[in-house]
Amino acid sequence: MDYQKMQLTEIADGLKRKEFSSRELTQAVLSKIRDKEPQVGAYVTLTEELALEQADRVDGLFSEGRTLPPLAGIPGALKDNIATRGIRTTNASRMMENFVPPYDAFVWRLLRQQEMVLMGKLNMDEFAMGHSTETSAFHLTRNPYDLTRVPGGSSGGSAAAVAAGEALFTLGTDTGGSIRQPASLCGVVGMRPTYGLVSRRGVTSFSSSLDQVGPLTRSVRDNALVLDAISVRDRKDVHSVGGQESYLAAAGQDFGRPVIGWPESYFQSGDLNPQVREYLEKALHFYESIGARIVPVDLKTLDASLSVYYIISSAEGFSAMNRYDGVHYGYRDPEAENLEEVYTGSRSKGLGREVKQRILLGSFALSEEHYRDYYLKAARVRTLIIEEYKEVFGTIDALLTPVTATPAWPLGTLPQEAGGGKYSNDRFTLPPSLTGLPALALPLGLSSDGLPVGMQLSGDRFSEGLLYRLAAAYEDAHGLLPAPQEVNA
Repeated sequence: MDYQKMQLTEIADGLKRKEFSSRELTQAVLSKIRDKEPQVGAYVTLTEELALEQADRVDGLFSEGRTLPPLAGIPGALKDNIATRGIRTTNASRMMENFVPPYDAFVWRLLRQQEMVLMGKLNMDEFAMGHSTETSAFHLTRNPYDLTRVPGGSSGGSAAAVAAGEALFTLGTDTGGSIRQPASLCGVVGMRPTYGLVSRRGVTSFSSSLDQVGPLTRSVRDNALVLDAISVRDRKDVHSVGGQESYLAAAGQDFGRPVIGWPESYFQSGDLNPQVREYLEKALHFYESIGARIVPVDLKTLDASLSVYYIISSAEGFSAMNRYDGVHYGYRDPEAENLEEVYTGSRSKGLGREVKQRILLGSFALSEEHYRDYYLKAARVRTLIIEEYKEVFGTIDALLTPVTATPAWPLGTLPQEAGGGKYSNDRFTLPPSLTGLPALALPLGLSSDGLPVGMQLSGDRFSEGLLYRLAAAYEDAHGLLPAPQEVNA
């Protein structure tokens, strides 16, 4: 069964018609995990026994003639900052290495109601702070298209698992690009929904005004199907608003004559890889050929986005990380002899370098001496960015931009050694995060080195249906990206 070439709706129909069982499908995915996982390293925790139990339950329900939800019996996995009752949730940190939550995240509860099969919890940058999944306290995750390169981050395990066929869909979280960047670098589809569309209750907070949960899948329609399942209003999350339409249905609607903007400054960026630029220009020509109107737009706030994001996210991260003190829960330094040593020892030994750097930056930005010069200014500039994008989306339907300046860079290097600055590869994904707008990463093709190249489609609030429609039109015309084993055969 080559499930990597099947849409989730096709798999759901096959399960319903008993062409194959959920146990057979789950065993096929487990076989792929045993084969690929030693090299890829997508998982922190495998839940093989639970997965087979869930698969058998679904098969039993189908045998009884039950009508089940669309994701019933389909193997998926969760980023390891999404709480799963009775299953450890580590945030890829020594601080939380043995934490087993007594509660479920709301999105996991929704997927349990869908009767999905949970294969396990996925590797990530520690506490979602990073862009390569190299800050995980446990092990590296490698890009399935080239095992010497990063998968992106912080949801690197979520993207790598889908690309390698180790899960049929996954959930990740996105603060400044942590779904879209790894999706693009690993050649899968990733959606950051509108802020509030998906509940974050039970998901470890990094930056509360920026964090969002979203799906990663092989195809656009698969992605829309998963978003349909998780975009349910949560009355215990004050920001939650729930889904606005059927996203799967929206993906199949008539293309129409949308207006697609392209920011000239993005395309003229000096460190934009020439092959990335070429793919983006071809995408613009494609959309124009099927009826879209392509217009240049002038965005003045791109350069400011990077500084604004790192000040605000680090300040909010500093606040969120205060709870990890070795007293309430998490790692406690066994050598500590007094309360001060508990605090300092537990945090210095339990947290990694990148997390500590962000805590220090956040502490600096929020300090009495620097609050006005840094945090307050960043908040004001963020308002200007929001206003600029509100104005832009008054004249266009969607923006087409890069996701990253380059394809995946080698493990153990910084992005500047692959053509950009240390955090400069983040800058294209930051505006949707700062404005709370939806953005989707879609694979366009492969570079001359066989590495995935993607684009970002972003839109106004609650325009997920439009973004899926645009992405589906491209995917229908060009097909799915070849799986890694096809490229590396």
